[in-house]
This record gives sequence, C-alpha cells and structure tokens, in this order.
Amino acid sequence: MNLNQVTVPSLNLPVAIRFYQLLGLELIVEALPHYARFVCPHGETTFSLHQVENLPSAGGIWVYFECTNLDAQVQRLSEAGVVFEELPTNKPWLWREARLKDPDQNQIILYFAGDNRINPPWRLPS
Repeated sequence: MNLNQVTVPSLNLPVAIRFYQLLGLELIVEALPHYARFVCPHGETTFSLHQVENLPSAGGIWVYFECTNLDAQVQRLSEAGVVFEELPTNKPWLWREARLKDPDQNQIILYFAGDNRINPPWRLPS
C-alpha cells in the first residue's frame, strides 16, 4: 500500500488553486467549480481540492509537504507575500518545520525530516 492522494475541502477553488501553485504544485486537472488536482514536483504524489459549502470544524486538516530546501522555499514564499505562522524551527521529533494556513485555514506544514521521517531513533523494530 502507498498513500499517493490527499484531498482537502475549499470554499473558493480559484483562490486555493493559486495558493497551491505558488507553493510549487503543478495543476493537472481543473474541473471548476468542483474539483482541482495537482501533482507534487518530486515523485508522483497527487493532491486535490474539492468545493464545499462549509469547512470542517474542530481543528480542520493538516497537510505536510516535505521540502529538501525548506529555508529557501520559505524565503521564496515570504518574498511572494505568503504569511507564515511559524518560520522554520527545529522540532524535538527531529524535523525542521514551517507552518502556514491555506486560504481555507487548513494547516500547511512545510518540513524537512530526511531519514528521520521513516527512521527516527524511536522507530519500532521491524
């Protein structure tokens, strides 16, 4: 099994599409007003948006995008006007993360974990 697709809700697809393109995702399906799909720049993972009338409550959705050049990516996005809630910070779980919200207030975490993503020191034995 391999996770290769995540879909998040959006109230305004055109605005959300522009945001995710700015992050660096490539738009591959634009079926407005109901749906849009992107492919991530590395690999074949896809990410999509679907139009909703109401957003989920109670914390919403968190999406993590790994960036090998996290600090440069955050600088590029900041210069383009993207507002970050948290600039790149080293976390106790051995990831470096920056946090921001998409136009629908979904939590977006740009991060770099390297080998610690799959093989942290506390990984269970296989």
